[in-house]
Amino acid sequence: MHGVRRITMKKIAVFVLGPDRPGIIAIVSKTLFEHGCNLEDVSQTILQEAFVGIFIGTIEKTCSEDAILSALRSAVEPKGLTAHLNLLRPTTEHQPVSESFVITTIGPDRPGLVAGITEILAAHAVNITNLKAVFRGTQNPQHNVMIYEIDIPPGIDQKAFRDALYARAGALGLDISLQHREIFEQIHRV
Repeated sequence: MHGVRRITMKKIAVFVLGPDRPGIIAIVSKTLFEHGCNLEDVSQTILQEAFVGIFIGTIEKTCSEDAILSALRSAVEPKGLTAHLNLLRPTTEHQPVSESFVITTIGPDRPGLVAGITEILAAHAVNITNLKAVFRGTQNPQHNVMIYEIDIPPGIDQKAFRDALYARAGALGLDISLQHREIFEQIHRV
């Protein structure tokens, strides 16, 4: 194996936050590409007027995270954005297979709704994989919706979990629905 160079990689997470405007993804992805980063996952959203982006990628072990972060900051700070970079440590933990569900809540806006529901999820070791909460602050409770995509671990007492979840939603004045992800997707297919 003379002459064959084995390239070892490390994984990074880049976070970009600030006021939304066209071209943010282009600036970040170009800067990462120019510094040898292979993007693996990208998630971005706009919350009101705020842009939030998460970029997961791999770089060669010899690449400097500081140099990448400096280049990113030079590219995004003139646009009023901030950038952060974290090195992700490989995990050797085996994750048990879980089932994916979707929780939807609808009801009047008030402080503590997200905290109230997520407390029940955490108490039952349920992982939130995605959360979208939209509160319009109107008198119409139909304008205030939360959608939680969750993974329920095997071995959980599903009846106890469901009872606790529905009791908390009732105490918060929320209508709640818990559906298996496949059923949710079939019902909401366009």
